Amino acid sequence: MQRIGIFDSGVGGLTVLRELDRQLPQESILYFADTDRLPYGTRSPQEILQFVREIIPWMLSQQVKMILMACNTSSALALETVRQEFDVPILGLILPGAAAAVHKGQRIGVIATPATAASHAYRDAILEIDTTVQVWEVGCPEFVPLIEQNRLHDAYTYEVARRYLQPLLDRDIDTLIYGCTHYPHLEPVLRAILPPGVRLIDPARSLVQATQQELTLLNLQNRGDRVPTQFRVSGSPQQFARLSQQWLGDFPHVEKVYLSTTLELPIESID
Repeated sequence: MQRIGIFDSGVGGLTVLRELDRQLPQESILYFADTDRLPYGTRSPQEILQFVREIIPWMLSQQVKMILMACNTSSALALETVRQEFDVPILGLILPGAAAAVHKGQRIGVIATPATAASHAYRDAILEIDTTVQVWEVGCPEFVPLIEQNRLHDAYTYEVARRYLQPLLDRDIDTLIYGCTHYPHLEPVLRAILPPGVRLIDPARSLVQATQQELTLLNLQNRGDRVPTQFRVSGSPQQFARLSQQWLGDFPHVEKVYLSTTLELPIESID
């Protein structure tokens, strides 16, 4: 009956939460957004690893039974390290997303944060599955700030998207991976620019499928009543609640926590 912990730098991980609600509606969730330090995608690998090493102990103090990195940057740069350091199942987005993409196409584009793109985590994972596939990765530093500022319908957002996608369009891609969990929020923008035949891969769906398999394998499925999702942030509860309302369908109760201790210290909350 323990919760599954999900963390991201902001609202991007809500795409994973949405898939969990759809595929595993019986599971209870703790969602943490490290909004005080977003965006992750321009941080160094050392910073990302330090952030993850602070988040996981706090989540364990909340008695989670499994942790999902709903953040491609931390999945790319920290997953393998922290899996060896903490005694809890930890799942990331890269391998599930790569496998789904290889199943769909042969000319694969990846849009991601600069840190994820520079790590070549998706390229390496894809080529490990199929060496005949061609992969091109593009870092998109402006996407996360635009999404977190709720500028999804700005003309400038379309202009930025065209600039990021053009190198991939020049390569005649047949498949595009959302290499950041924020990016599905941009689907109407991307669809307006991409040719109709390009398939979009949301690794969140594949991650939740892997989560279901892991829960079954470890006999950790929730067989009791589900409790409401808890939302915690390191930044402003009000800002996160306002921004997430359009994707959650209601105004969530959000509390602020500190990560400098393994004890939760809510100093500010909003209903």
